[in-house]
Amino acid sequence: MLVLGVGAIGHALMTGIDGGIGRVDPFRDMKNRPEGGHGTNILLVGTDGRDRITRADRSKYRLGGAPCRCTDTIMLVHISEDRERASVVSLPRDSYALIPAHTDITSGERHGPHPLKLNAAYAEGGPALTVRTVERLTKVKVDHYLEVDFTSFMKTVDAVGGVRICTARPMKDAYTGLNLPAGTHELNGGQALQFVRSRHIDGAADLGRMQRQQRFMAALIQRATSSGVLLNPVKFRQVGSAVLNSVRADRSFGTDQLLALGAAMRGFTPASSEFTSVPVRDPSHPVNGIGSTVKWDPVKSGRLFQALREDRPLSPPRPVGKAGGTSAAPVAKAVVDVPPRQIRVQVYNGTGIEGLGARVDAELRATGFVTNRTPRNGGHRDVRRTLVTYDPRWDRSAHSLAAALPGSELRPVKGQGPTLRVTAGSDFTKVTPVRAETPPTGRGTFGTMTGDEAVCP
Repeated sequence: MLVLGVGAIGHALMTGIDGGIGRVDPFRDMKNRPEGGHGTNILLVGTDGRDRITRADRSKYRLGGAPCRCTDTIMLVHISEDRERASVVSLPRDSYALIPAHTDITSGERHGPHPLKLNAAYAEGGPALTVRTVERLTKVKVDHYLEVDFTSFMKTVDAVGGVRICTARPMKDAYTGLNLPAGTHELNGGQALQFVRSRHIDGAADLGRMQRQQRFMAALIQRATSSGVLLNPVKFRQVGSAVLNSVRADRSFGTDQLLALGAAMRGFTPASSEFTSVPVRDPSHPVNGIGSTVKWDPVKSGRLFQALREDRPLSPPRPVGKAGGTSAAPVAKAVVDVPPRQIRVQVYNGTGIEGLGARVDAELRATGFVTNRTPRNGGHRDVRRTLVTYDPRWDRSAHSLAAALPGSELRPVKGQGPTLRVTAGSDFTKVTPVRAETPPTGRGTFGTMTGDEAVCP
């Protein structure tokens, strides 16, 4: 939704669009709120809303069952005061939270403060209780509230022409129906919904899903800012009409705010965005009557939200070049399943080209692979196609190494062990830089990933 404000267009073209936005009042009667800081903070929540989707799409995208009155996704988005940076912090939906005293919107019963999972605040008190709970947890004042359900999410993706996602390995989730082979994919709205909802792809569960949601948001920003949609007034109005008519927002978030935000963010790119998740101390903290919750790290999360309040970047600065300016953006890297630093490699020269083995060894090492720095001569000196041999038990590592050597042949050798072998052929030109699909820690104090690092190379 935030990308809709990036284009600077005439007010007349937007007239009538925000009239279709569903309005909520999440700040009504709120007291003892955190002090406002610099910049703008938007609480972006994703709700169910499957009852608004056609029966055919519910079946196609595995959206059966009764809709839940809860928040499926919760993100705190900070737009810097200079409008040059967007910081997105994912809040685990199962976060342990002490819900403030409130009146249950369904039963009318008055509740005192009590522990609950963060996403359940919406069920008991709607947007207002969700905002109050997030402000209590983060001590960050929320300036605007934006609610996107399954329908508005799908419309957003379709309106910008789909979103490109890269996967280093096949992704399957029987619950959502997601079934993506390794490679690059153009996802439509329904497929994108499957991608961001999937929690059963690997053992990372909801925390892994949040990382995929962040990568998706970066890809959406890339598509919206690179396709010309936001600079074409007619197309922008079409996109705005399709999307804004199926979202809910606070009463002060409308046309004027979108235009002001867009005018200030004309140069916005994926590199202008940064993504992280709340630092977690215990991902499965048991609570009686609630079950397993996500317990935040109080010290690290405190520092993270202090940085937001003070309008400071969460990512470390780009390296500075010799002339004093910032260096160029990092070279795009192919996405692989296993990080190069976890892959051990022995290089052989399979040709009569002097020094080829040393060159391949050095380039692989510069890309992050763990070479032994002592390349050897191969048994044959007439190898044309570069060969990667590997023990089948380390096939994921082999495919990651092969991605760095485009055109190379993969050959399994039982019993070879954990060290992969590369026999350089006369076809070798250079090593292609690669990176793991989801960096385990990200960069800097808060493990932050910028948008240009998250999208397809």
